[in-house]
Amino acid sequence: MKKKIMILVMLTALLFACGGSNKEQQYGEESASSMATGYQAARAAPMLDLADGSINEMQILPSEMESSSAANLYEVERKLVKRAEVRIRVENLEAADATITELMEKYDAYAASTNIQENAYYYSLRVPSQVYDIFLAEMNGVGRLLNRFESTEDVTLRYYDIEGRLETKKELLRTYQSYLGRARTIEEILAVEARIAELQYDIEGTGMQLRNLANRVDYATIELSLLGPAAAAPNRNVTFGEQIRQMFGGFGSFLSSVAVVIIGIVIYGIPILLLAFFFFWLFFGKIGLVKKLWQIVKGKKQEI
Repeated sequence: MKKKIMILVMLTALLFACGGSNKEQQYGEESASSMATGYQAARAAPMLDLADGSINEMQILPSEMESSSAANLYEVERKLVKRAEVRIRVENLEAADATITELMEKYDAYAASTNIQENAYYYSLRVPSQVYDIFLAEMNGVGRLLNRFESTEDVTLRYYDIEGRLETKKELLRTYQSYLGRARTIEEILAVEARIAELQYDIEGTGMQLRNLANRVDYATIELSLLGPAAAAPNRNVTFGEQIRQMFGGFGSFLSSVAVVIIGIVIYGIPILLLAFFFFWLFFGKIGLVKKLWQIVKGKKQEI
């Protein structure tokens, strides 16, 4: 009898557990169904009340939340901006320039800018990111590597953020363009067209940002400096003989300066002194024009 009672209790508990789990599963399915129905209703809900011209943009694009939640940084392709600064010493600048040109043609790279000087060539190279490491490795064989600095910037989050905002604005633009056929008054048409113009301007600016960032990702930048052979050792000590030559060279420069001053005095000073003596003799000397003029004026005063 006790065994029968225990078996009956166990069967009752088992049936109760099965019934509870079925209810929870049914509740979960109903919740998921209601969420999906709500999402579809939000997508299909009217966003523009043309009677008063009001627009609720918060309901226009539920796909924006969908795309942002689906963007998992661990699953998407990472966007990296690579950059390097390289200085190489070469024996022949023209031959090294020809080698760099061949490498650019081989790997579909190009020079954004080139600065050619007497004993150095400077390049700003844009290299496809897929062959960036290979290009650097082959470029090192041009000459003796003096310095190389590399950096990598992860712009994955910014790239997909701009891309998502661009798609959102495009979808919003299509939605507003569909409103034009539903507008009934001039005010409504003007309001929608003004918003369309703003969205087109925003789409153009955002698209330019995305294109610039994509270009930096697709093409790495290499600042290359090709330096010609060094003319002399930069840290060589000056010998005693060179110091004597420098001293006498400085003394010679001093004598040259003194000679220039003397010649200037002879050329310009003497004529000026002679001219001053002549005017003094003319006005105050034997001729004394000023003295005679003073005497004439003084005699007239006495007659009066």
